[in-house]
Amino acid sequence: MNIGVLALQGAVAEHIRSIRLAGAEGIAIKRTEELAEIDGLIIPGGESTTIGKLMRKYGFIEAVRKFSEEKKPVFGTCAGLIVLAQEIVGQEEAHLGLMNMTVSRNAFGRQRESFETDLNIKGIEEPVRAVFIRAPLIQKVGDSVDVLAEYNGEIVTAREGHLLASSFHPELTDDYRLHQYFADMVHEYKKL
Repeated sequence: MNIGVLALQGAVAEHIRSIRLAGAEGIAIKRTEELAEIDGLIIPGGESTTIGKLMRKYGFIEAVRKFSEEKKPVFGTCAGLIVLAQEIVGQEEAHLGLMNMTVSRNAFGRQRESFETDLNIKGIEEPVRAVFIRAPLIQKVGDSVDVLAEYNGEIVTAREGHLLASSFHPELTDDYRLHQYFADMVHEYKKL
């Protein structure tokens, strides 16, 4: 099973390490043609506006939408969550517009307000270590979206079918269980 990490910006090597710990093959994706080689895709953190511009420049917007239409799982972390959202507060246009959620950028504050915490995530037995860095917040979700985790009553992890999103950076710890959760999703959808 091959899981790609969009390698335009962000912690690509760290995601690949976590994917491998979860028992799948991690591949850096730099060209749209490489999407054909993978069963699932992670859109990592970084700066969402920059990621969106680079995705448009290199043809990834339509390519990832098509990838998603084939029901291949996509996982957005931090800025990747913003890229997946149908609506972004204060921004006229969404990037991919795939996931039925409204998000707010930098909702947890600036870099100096970054923090770590343990989160209970639905479907994972023990709390997961979560690193929040200039993290976005999921303000609201549609009926088809399953809320998997909250922090102080705010949504920070959600799933809609083959789409997964987290406000935090699961790749920045040694806890690879959210990557394992995604790998299980990929395996599940690969059987369909």
